[in-house]
Formats: sequence, structure tokens, C-alpha cells
Amino acid sequence: MKNAKVIAITNQKGGVGKTTTAINLAAGLAIMNRRVLLIDLDPQGNATSGVGYIHKEGPTLYNALCDNVHLSKTIRQTHEHFDLVPTLSHLTAAEVKLLQHPNREKQLQILLNDVIQQYDFILIDCPPALNILTVNALVAAQSVIIPVQCEYFALEGLTKLLRTIDQLKSSVNQELAIEGLLRTMYDGRNKLSHEVSEQINKHFDTQVYETIVPRNVRLAEAPSHGMSALKYDRLCQGAIAYLALAAEIARKSERVYG
Repeated sequence: MKNAKVIAITNQKGGVGKTTTAINLAAGLAIMNRRVLLIDLDPQGNATSGVGYIHKEGPTLYNALCDNVHLSKTIRQTHEHFDLVPTLSHLTAAEVKLLQHPNREKQLQILLNDVIQQYDFILIDCPPALNILTVNALVAAQSVIIPVQCEYFALEGLTKLLRTIDQLKSSVNQELAIEGLLRTMYDGRNKLSHEVSEQINKHFDTQVYETIVPRNVRLAEAPSHGMSALKYDRLCQGAIAYLALAAEIARKSERVYG
């Protein structure tokens, strides 16, 4: 049985659609009958609440990272047909504990060994910062999806993130690659959106997904109802875009990994 493809979804700039991408890509891949695990590595816990999971009892990602609990013990099923490793705000404390650990940047990678053959895709929703949690995700992952907002300052911070990825690739994770840049919050009526989209294409060329995620009210509403856009309104433009993205990623994965 082959190992899951592990993808970190990250951008240190907040508000670019990172968690929206994590949830809806997981839902899209699940609709395509792929076995998917979504790991909420952001202490804000938006991916956890965004799929309607309400934590009552049992271990979370914090316990796996800090208390030697097997990752499999933290996994919960969602109504979206993919699995979730939930998180709570106390994951922030894990940052301090990890910094004191001798293998601090490899803890998530070690945890994934417990479950990596059970899934086709493992998606990691990273915090909007280049901290030790994000570094753990980039060490554990084979590739990175970077959501980029089609608005002013879109490329802000990208250079730093790409430099970090290169540094980790040369030091601790030679497999790490850019899975793709995803243009989000695109408004076709807005000249700036079009110009930024063209600029991203020009700078990154083949690394940019064909799929563009539009600015969409139903897509924005879905998390407040505890579900993906694909479950909330599968015919809305946001849901259609993320289903197309899932198809793009699945095709690429099958070409590369067979």
C-alpha cells in the first residue's frame, strides 16, 4: 500500500483563503472517492470549527504533539466524508514545548508515520506565520499549496516563504516542492484582480493552478454553518472552483505517483 501524499497549505499572510482551501479541497477530494485526512495545525482552530466539529472529549493535535498520544487516537470522522485531526486554542502552548524538543522540527513527520498508509491525501492547514508549527508541516510534507489573494500586496511575504521552503529543502526535507500557487478571491469585474492574476502567472508560470477561486458569498458563508461550500451549496461558483482544483491535484498526483 502506497503512502499518502502529504500537502501543507500555507501562507504567512492571513486572510488569503488558506483554511477555506484546506476544507474545500479536502471535501472535493473526498467526493472523488479519495481517502483524505485534514490536520488542523492552526491554533485558531478554524478548520476544526469550519467543518462543524465541536470538541467535547478525547485527545486533539496538542496531545499528539506534546503528550506522546498516537495520532490515530486524535482522528475524528466528519460529515464531509473526510477525517479530521482537530485542534483547540491551547495548541499555542505546543509551540513553546516544541522549541525545547531536540527534534522539534520533525515531530509532525514522526506522528504521520502512524497513519500515512491509511490515506490517499493528508492536508495540513498551517497557521498564518512561519513558526515552529509551520516548519513541522513543511518538514512532514512532500509539497506545498500557497493560496495567493488576487488583491494588492498579493506577493507580499511570498519571497520569504519561498526562501524558507528552499532552505528546508536543502537541509531537512529534500522532497519538498511547490505543489502549486492558487489564486483566490478573484473578482472578474475588478481590473486589479485581473492584473494581479496576470502578475502571478507571469512570475510563477507552470507553478500556478489553472483553477482560480472567485470571490463568492456562498463560499464565505459556508464555514459559519460548519460545512464546506461543496456541502453548503455545491452549485455555487466557489464550490465548483474547489472541485476543479481537487480534480487538478488528483490528476497531477496520479501522473507523478501512479
